[in-house]
Amino acid sequence: MKPSNTRIENKGGKRSLQIYKNSSHLADRRVKNLLRQMTLEEKAAQMMCVWQQKKDTLVDGQGNFDKKKAAKAFGHGNGIGQVGRPSDAGAPQPEPWKGKDARGQAELTNAIQKFFIENSRLGIPVMFHEECLHGLAAVGSTSFPQPIALGATFNPELVEALYTMTAEEARLRGTHHALTPVVDVARDPRWGRVEETFGEDPYLVARLGIAAVRGFQGDATFTDKKRVIATLKHFAAHGQPESGMNCAPVNISERVLRETFLYTFKETFEEAGCISVMASYNEIDGVPSHASHWLLRDILRKEWDFRGGLVSD
Repeated sequence: MKPSNTRIENKGGKRSLQIYKNSSHLADRRVKNLLRQMTLEEKAAQMMCVWQQKKDTLVDGQGNFDKKKAAKAFGHGNGIGQVGRPSDAGAPQPEPWKGKDARGQAELTNAIQKFFIENSRLGIPVMFHEECLHGLAAVGSTSFPQPIALGATFNPELVEALYTMTAEEARLRGTHHALTPVVDVARDPRWGRVEETFGEDPYLVARLGIAAVRGFQGDATFTDKKRVIATLKHFAAHGQPESGMNCAPVNISERVLRETFLYTFKETFEEAGCISVMASYNEIDGVPSHASHWLLRDILRKEWDFRGGLVSD
């Protein structure tokens, strides 16, 4: 597919294809300008993420950037949307804690970013995401108590402070996007991810979820370069799987779904302005969350007017 030649008028009347690179324009206008120039292949590439394939496509055996591998894998010039967990680059699986330290990760993300900006047609930057459940999950970072323990403090101010520190540690290494916080309501003690939640009470989970998002995102302008995008997960009802199995179906009424499991997401969206949400593994009433038009479009987009990004699990 050939690149679009659509041009947009700027305020001064000058015709330009570079509005999307000009930070003096409003974000909506920049996005529209960019989208009109993107090919279908470039749009598809922005929906892709490289995580466990880094060794095959981006880094050498020591986890350092490998330009030859990158050129071979991404020589098409379409770019890539995200690179997952640069912190585990070079680590033997399953031992991610032997990955990059702070300096090594910052150098790696800078090298990857430079490659994609210089070797893609439109120079769209890469987003880097990390796991930050109870602190940045990386070598040399600070590890705080699990969310279930944070929930036991009943202290939103403390939770916000902890995730503010986590955000700064992550951002200094090149991270833009945290796959946290978990605002699932834990309703089955057999479920193996109870410790990732703030507990069993929807109100408490919502208040601490709001605090966590505020810690990660701040005022969501990101101008101080110490904050990252927060991701609410797992949407939805992940905390009451059949027989306590992690990926099992969820069988509940719509009333319980809304009053208990959707409540935490809605409250956090409205009060903290979370920018990202992750769909859950499970299915609800026979429909997988990732494929649920009712859940992701009718409720999230239309009913709640959520305008952030959706990510898969």
